[in-house]
Amino acid sequence: MSHAAYGRKILAAAVIAVVTTQGPAAWAENCSGERCDAVARGLIDFVDRRLHGLGTNGRSCADCHMPLDSLQLSPADAEARFQLLQNRRRYFPNADDPLFRPLDADDFRVNGDAASDFSNLRQNGLIRVTLPLAATIRLIDPVTNAPSADTTVDVWRSVPSVLNVRLTGSDNLNPWPRGPNATGGFQLDARVATLEEQAHGAIMNHAEALHEPTAGLLADIAALQNVLFSSPRVRQLSDAVRSGASSLPDIDPPLDTLQTQGKAIFIRACAQCHGGPGMSTTQAPVVRFHDIFTQCPRPVDTVSPPRFLFTPCPARLARNARTYEIKLIDGTVARRTSSDPGRALLSGFVGGIAGKDDWNKLDVPGLRGIVRTAPYFHNNSAATLEEVADHYVQFYKRVQVNAPPGTVPPVASTDGVHFDRALQPEERDALVAYLRAL
Repeated sequence: MSHAAYGRKILAAAVIAVVTTQGPAAWAENCSGERCDAVARGLIDFVDRRLHGLGTNGRSCADCHMPLDSLQLSPADAEARFQLLQNRRRYFPNADDPLFRPLDADDFRVNGDAASDFSNLRQNGLIRVTLPLAATIRLIDPVTNAPSADTTVDVWRSVPSVLNVRLTGSDNLNPWPRGPNATGGFQLDARVATLEEQAHGAIMNHAEALHEPTAGLLADIAALQNVLFSSPRVRQLSDAVRSGASSLPDIDPPLDTLQTQGKAIFIRACAQCHGGPGMSTTQAPVVRFHDIFTQCPRPVDTVSPPRFLFTPCPARLARNARTYEIKLIDGTVARRTSSDPGRALLSGFVGGIAGKDDWNKLDVPGLRGIVRTAPYFHNNSAATLEEVADHYVQFYKRVQVNAPPGTVPPVASTDGVHFDRALQPEERDALVAYLRAL
C-alpha cells in the first residue's frame, strides 16, 4: 500500500472516530465547545506524516495513536504492522512504516540510525521516553556497577489513548506537595500541563521535528483531542462539565444485576483514586499520586507463606529495569531499582514519609471506555481487566501488611479505622462487568 493510500485509510478511520461519537449536528453547531474549523484542521494534522514541512521522521500522531485501535497502540497492533512491513519488503525493499524508527529500537543507544531491534515496541507496545536525571539521581552503569556520567535516562512507556482527554488533565483539586502540575496533568507522570504542550513534545521528540511547530498547529491538534470520546455518553458528560452545569448527568448505561454489584464495589474499592467526572481524580485524604507496584521488579513479601503475591514481571518487561543511586532527602545515599521511577525523575525527591515521596509515582488514568483500550497500566503489563483486578487484590493486601502499627491508610479505609476498602477475589467478576460498561 502506498503512503498516500495508507494516509487516506487512516484519515477515514479518524473521521469515523470523531463523527460516530458526536453526530453531524455537533460538527454543524459547536463541536463540543471547540471551533469546528480548528477540529477539522486538527484532524488533518493528526494524520499528516509531513506536518507542514517541519522536517519530521515521517511519523504522524495517528501512527502511534492508531484510529483503528481506540487511538492507542497495542502490542498486537505493533507486531501486526511489523510483520506486514516485512512482507511488503519482500516485494518492495524500500517499503516503510514510520512506527519503526531507530529512536524506538532497543539498540538505538548502541547503533544509532542503524538500530533495528524493536523488541520493546513489538512485544510490549512500549516507546522510549527520554527524561533528564534530577541532580539527586544518578544512573548505575550495569557493567561497572558504578554511577555513570549519564544526564538522561530512557524509560519505556505505553501509548495511551487520546479518547476522553477532555475529562482529564489538571482538576485543581487535592494537590500533591510538589510540582510539576501538582493537581494532575497529561502524560503518564503528569509532567505536561496542556494538550498543546503535549502535542509539542510528541512532534519534537517522537516525530523528531527539525523545526518548531506553530502555535496554531498545536491548538488545532488540541481542539481535535477535545472532541474525541469513547462514546456519546462520555461526550454528554464532558459537555456538561465544560458548560459549568451545577449537576452532572449519570452517564452509566442501564446496568444488570452483576454490573450493579460491580458499581458498588467500584465506589468502595476504586473511586477514592478514580473519582471525578473523568474517573481520574483522587479524593482527599487519599494523596494525589500513587505507586501501585506495576513497575519492575515488583515487591516480594519476605514472609513465608507470602501475605501478598504480585504476578512477577515477565522477562520482556523486567529487562527495562535500571538501578539508580539516589541522594535521599535526609542526605544519605541509597540505591533503588525500577523500570520506571515515575515523578522521581522530574523532582529527585526520594525518601521521607513513606508513600509521600515521588519514587514510582504516576498519575491516575481515566477509566471511561476502558474496555476498548487493553492492555493496561503504564507498561502494558496487564492483558485484561481481570488481570487488573487481580493485581489490586494483591495491592490491598500489601497496603495492609506494610501499614505502620495503629495506622490505616485512607486508600484502604472508608473511616480511618478499618481496612474495609480491599477488593476481594470473589468480587472480581462483578467489578470487571461494571468496568466493561463504562
